[in-house]
Amino acid sequence: MSTLDDMHRALRVAHLTTVHARRDVRIFHKECESLAAAGYDVHLLVADGSGAEQIGGITIHDIGAVQGRIRRMCLQPWRMLRAARQLKASLYHFHDPELIPVALLLRWGGAEVVYDSHEDVPRAVMSKHWIRPWLRHVVARTFELFENFAARRFSAIVTATPHIARRFAKFNARSIDINNYPMQTELLESRCEPMGDGRAVCYVGGIGKIRGAIEMISAFEQIDATLIMAGAFESASTEAELRRLPGWSKVDYRGVVSRSQVREIMANSRAGLLFFHPEPNHVDAQPNKMFEYMSAGLPVLASDFPLWRLLLEEAGAGVCADPLDATAIARTVGALLDDPVKGRAMGALGRAAVLERYQWAHEERKLQSLYEVVLG
Repeated sequence: MSTLDDMHRALRVAHLTTVHARRDVRIFHKECESLAAAGYDVHLLVADGSGAEQIGGITIHDIGAVQGRIRRMCLQPWRMLRAARQLKASLYHFHDPELIPVALLLRWGGAEVVYDSHEDVPRAVMSKHWIRPWLRHVVARTFELFENFAARRFSAIVTATPHIARRFAKFNARSIDINNYPMQTELLESRCEPMGDGRAVCYVGGIGKIRGAIEMISAFEQIDATLIMAGAFESASTEAELRRLPGWSKVDYRGVVSRSQVREIMANSRAGLLFFHPEPNHVDAQPNKMFEYMSAGLPVLASDFPLWRLLLEEAGAGVCADPLDATAIARTVGALLDDPVKGRAMGALGRAAVLERYQWAHEERKLQSLYEVVLG
C-alpha cells in the first residue's frame, strides 16, 4: 500500500443520509466505493431499518426507520447527529437538505463537513405537490436564505450539476460539480449487431406527471410502436390515471427493475425517452438517465431545454421536442423509428461521447482531490 493510501486509511469519513437507500447509486456505488478504493475508512449512516452491514470497504450504520415525512424530518436528524458524533469522523459528507442543522452543529464542533446538493432545492420546492401552491414561494425563498447561510460555513459544497455549483460558488469558494455520469460497470456492452427491426423505445426512471408520463403515453396513440416503461409510479392515483389512457395499450410496463434488467430493456430498445416538463429544477439538470441511454448506444429523445439540446447536439446523440406536446413527441419517435440507420449512428456517437467525456472515472478523481484539499 502506498504512503498516500496509508494516510487515507487513518482518516475516517462518514456519509450521512436519512432519505436515500443504502445502495443509492450516487452515494454508495459512486462516492463511497470510490473513496474506499482510495484508502479511506468509509462509513455510511442510513435510516432504513435494515440494520448494520459491512459491504467491501464500507461500514453501514442504521439509525432506524420512521413512518411519515413529517416524523422523518423532525426525528431523524437528531438521531443522525448522535450517531455521527459517536463515529468521530475526520469528515462528514451529508446528502439531504433536512440534515443541514445537523451538519452545522458538526461543523461548529470542529469537524470538516461537505454538503452534497443533489438538486437545486429552492427550485425543486416549486414542484412539490405536497406543499400547497400558495405556500411554495415562501418555503422556497426561506429555505434558500437558510441554505446560503449554511453554505458559507461548510468546508466544501459538492453538487450534481455545474449549474448548481455556480450558484453555490457565490457563497463558498470550494464548490465543485461531481456529475452523475455512468460508471464503467454501468456501461452496456457495445452492440455487435445492428438494433433489431422491433419498434420499441424505452423510458426508465421514476414515473410521474412532471416527468412527462401522460404526454409520452398519449404520443403512442398516434404511432405504431411500443413504449417499454420501468420504474416506480409517483403515487397510486397517478398509476391509475395513466392506466386509463388509451395509449396504455402500447405500454409494456416492467415494474421496478434491477440493473441487469435495465440493461436488457435498453438492449431491446431503439431509443431512450426523457421528456421531463420544464419545471425550474429540470431545465438545468443533467439527468443520469440521459448518459445511461447514451452509454447503451441508444439515441436520446428528450425535452427541448437549451442545456439538453446543447448536450445532445454537441455529441450528435439525439433529438429534442416539446415535452408538453404529445403530437410532437409522436412525430419525433416515429421519425427515429422510420430511419434506423440514423438512429444507430446517433447511438454510436452518444456512446463514444460517454466513453470520452461523460463517465464516472473523471468525476471520481475530482471527488478524491477535493477530499485531499479539505483534509489537508
